[in-house]
Amino acid sequence: MTPVVVAVDGPAGSGKSTVARAIAAELGLEVLDTGAMYRAVTLAVLQAGVDPDDDRAVADLAQVSVIEVGEVVWVNGVDASHDIRGPEVTGAVSRVSANPSVRDLLVERQRQWVADHGGGVVEGRDIGTVVFPDSPLKVYLTADSSTRAARRHLDEQVAQRQVGVDDVRADLQRRDALDSGRAVAPLRPAPDAVVIDTSGMSVEDVVKRVLQEARSVGLVE
Repeated sequence: MTPVVVAVDGPAGSGKSTVARAIAAELGLEVLDTGAMYRAVTLAVLQAGVDPDDDRAVADLAQVSVIEVGEVVWVNGVDASHDIRGPEVTGAVSRVSANPSVRDLLVERQRQWVADHGGGVVEGRDIGTVVFPDSPLKVYLTADSSTRAARRHLDEQVAQRQVGVDDVRADLQRRDALDSGRAVAPLRPAPDAVVIDTSGMSVEDVVKRVLQEARSVGLVE
């Protein structure tokens, strides 16, 4: 039986992680945050003192780094769940993510994760376009810039990191430009993705909409 994959894509602050976890719980599937994988590699790069723009060195380090992503994110045996969300990683992750060799490596690991888990809800930026283009349900979440900035600013406050909302908004715009403009697997909705603007929507309403789409393709009764 082919593993069931629900692909959830979209930019930062669109609600991917929250919605993906809720959908996974409703469908009885596990969830994979592929963004955490790229952040984990980025953290390893920074800790090793490697230039994020040195494609060969970054790719070599990604190959040998031991990364586990789940409720806890482990990087080379150390709990990095908090550190991968820090400003240094956030500032460099789009550069590391643009590395073709890193993407090839992590896409292979993402597909293996699904094979090992018998399916799952997989969230990221290229899941429906590159990693699992045959997914029966592709969802692309988006939101206006003010909503996304407010959500990310709240995340920073919860993590007790002092940063202004305007700085958060500027960083989101910078990452959007890098992620959408990269040559390999740019951020964009798949042609057959269900695009949902989550601005002004509650998590419950977004989840309800996704579940309606899941019913329409036969994933739930």
